[in-house]
Amino acid sequence: VQLVESGGGLAQPGGSLRLSCAASGFTFSTVAMGWFRQAPGKEREFVAGISWSGENTYYAASVKGRFTVSRDNAKNTLYLQMNSLKPEDTALYYCTRGNTNSPDRVDYWGQGTQVTVSS
Repeated sequence: VQLVESGGGLAQPGGSLRLSCAASGFTFSTVAMGWFRQAPGKEREFVAGISWSGENTYYAASVKGRFTVSRDNAKNTLYLQMNSLKPEDTALYYCTRGNTNSPDRVDYWGQGTQVTVSS
């Protein structure tokens, strides 16, 4: 199993970024996926999740209405569109496999992509 995130970088408050996660080594189209993040000095936290079909999505309260998770099963790719970014969104963002909002129950993690929100 391999999960490779990309798309992180520096954004201004109120700006946008789109993260991507290229998945391989398993049947992506049959598995729920998710995004977690970890800010400096804090524990990893759930950000968003999506069912295998993309029909159902789930969000942490802190990002609901600003972030959108989606997937392209034909391309084995997971996305996270982040709008109206805030400084508190600064973190290392991880792509994860599975249907869980608990970091202890995630079986595979990507290497992470850094998102920094600052003026």
